[in-house]
Amino acid sequence: MQRKYFLKSLLAGAAAAPALLAACSKDEASPTAASTTTTSTTGTTTTSSSGSCTEAPTETEGPFPTHTPASYVRANIVDDRTGYPLAIKINVTNSKSSCAALAGALVDIWHCDREGNYSEYGGTSMQSTNYTSVHFLRGRQTTDSNGLVAFTSIFPGWYSGRATHIHVHIYTSSGTSLKVTQIAFPEGTGSALAAVNGYSKGLTGYTSNASDNVFSDGYSLELATVTGDTTNGFVLTITLAVAA
Repeated sequence: MQRKYFLKSLLAGAAAAPALLAACSKDEASPTAASTTTTSTTGTTTTSSSGSCTEAPTETEGPFPTHTPASYVRANIVDDRTGYPLAIKINVTNSKSSCAALAGALVDIWHCDREGNYSEYGGTSMQSTNYTSVHFLRGRQTTDSNGLVAFTSIFPGWYSGRATHIHVHIYTSSGTSLKVTQIAFPEGTGSALAAVNGYSKGLTGYTSNASDNVFSDGYSLELATVTGDTTNGFVLTITLAVAA
């Protein structure tokens, strides 16, 4: 899959840009719903609910999924990247079981660095910086008895056309895919996003959640809580329901 947005080269104008945007638009695959589950669709995001528990939207993996996620079973995914510390805490629940904690699920995450670049890719017009031989900001953990996984990372940067985000892929313990989704960050005055201010890039030209190609049709179920500050670092927490 190609990345939906060129970085610096896109700004110079590339004829292939419309194709890239289309390739990385929302994933229209719908989650499988049990007979006790009701399904609703808004735009191209499909969610399922069981009782008071609503399944997280299914989103695209994006252009840069981890090549071999099972190779990166680790909680600390920073490697050599610098940035404000970010503790990531994801609770996974089962929308088919009254929102009970889902233990033993595999959770992969990946996100860009402070400059908006991804590891395992690059050296092309899609990402000029070549990071094909490194694996920063990628990792896998298994949910504990409370459905929790935790990662140590840095606050992500941003790139043209996308709001700051984290990719998540959740599997059963045997490796069956349950959900591909993304995590959105709160915006506005007083938010962690405003405090980080895009690192050295600032936020000029930043794409808000409401205008983002993935989040624009609704992101309430993907919006994390982010606390902390630039002195002590930040903590991100979110609960994601999957139909297991």
